[in-house]
Amino acid sequence: MAGLYYEQFKVGMEFQHSLTRTVTEMDNIMFCAMTHNPQPLHLDEEFAKGTEYGQRIVNSLFTLGLVIGVTVGETTSGTTLGNLGMTDVRFAKPVFHGDTIRASTRVKNMRESKSRPNAGLIEFEHFGFNQRDEEVAYCVRTGLMMKRPS
Repeated sequence: MAGLYYEQFKVGMEFQHSLTRTVTEMDNIMFCAMTHNPQPLHLDEEFAKGTEYGQRIVNSLFTLGLVIGVTVGETTSGTTLGNLGMTDVRFAKPVFHGDTIRASTRVKNMRESKSRPNAGLIEFEHFGFNQRDEEVAYCVRTGLMMKRPS
């Protein structure tokens, strides 16, 4: 599905995204390698056994990227001019290898762009949940969205 144009969104609009993803050990290891993050809590099973989690946890930035990523097809694919920022990021529960993540989105706020007549700004609230319906991630993302072509 193509993304929506600015005019197609309404404050309060909600999306329950159909795309889900089971996180693998390889996802976590590769993401840590690609971002040069050597945190043993993500990579060292023996170290992680001694923590409150008892096992490795998935890198939180991977989780955030995944949650936002699964929303793109139904919201901003091909209709965004870019992300302007992310705020209020939180991770209520850790993600473990084998967890299946789903996402929902709510349109929090929107306004016309002051500098671009062909665009508007939308604040999206993104929520990520695991297979037990526990919230694992949240953020507010501001996107610069295209208006419909004239």
